[in-house]
Amino acid sequence: MITLYGRATSSNVQAVMWGVAELGLDHERLDYGHTHGGLDDAEFRAINPHGRVPALRDGDLAMFESCAILRYLAARYGDGGPFWPADPVARAQVDKWAEWGKVNLASAFTVPIFWARVRTAAADRDEPALARAIARFEDQIDALEAALAQQDHVAGDAFSLADIVIGHVLFRWFDIDITRRPRPVVEAYHQRLAARPAYREHVMVSYQPLRAEGA
Repeated sequence: MITLYGRATSSNVQAVMWGVAELGLDHERLDYGHTHGGLDDAEFRAINPHGRVPALRDGDLAMFESCAILRYLAARYGDGGPFWPADPVARAQVDKWAEWGKVNLASAFTVPIFWARVRTAAADRDEPALARAIARFEDQIDALEAALAQQDHVAGDAFSLADIVIGHVLFRWFDIDITRRPRPVVEAYHQRLAARPAYREHVMVSYQPLRAEGA
């Protein structure tokens, strides 16, 4: 059985759990991080010496980094279909968007916007910096919108690993109390993702426990 270490309110844990559910894998998830602690325990550090979630054990294999975990699970337990194609050329179309989602989209949102708006008290918030971060993120959404203009999913018409890496960010982006530009194409895409049971269970999770007092 796969063991995933990480709290349900971690967005990176949510991405991995969404992938685990889509692949139909037997698993257990253990609460680590934030109020649960455990990140400095010797057992956990043996899996991830960096002390971050998520981390994974699958038999003798220990792994960290959410995208690396997702790629491993898809390669080992996927069927070689559009989720993570066996053909290197087809896989590259998925992988390039997954990489963009992690390196560009998620990093432009999580700390500059989500942490600044939800995990920072209003009295301590740098509103001009937050506004600039939102504007930069809107530029990233422009690229996503262009990709989705002619197809249902990021890497084509079929759901893939790239949709997990990108799509898990969108729940909080559309849910938090900020001013956003109208995005009918991206909003429709998000609704398609939200129709998936695994997304509703593992991504559409309340982040109220993370909210700073007075945020």
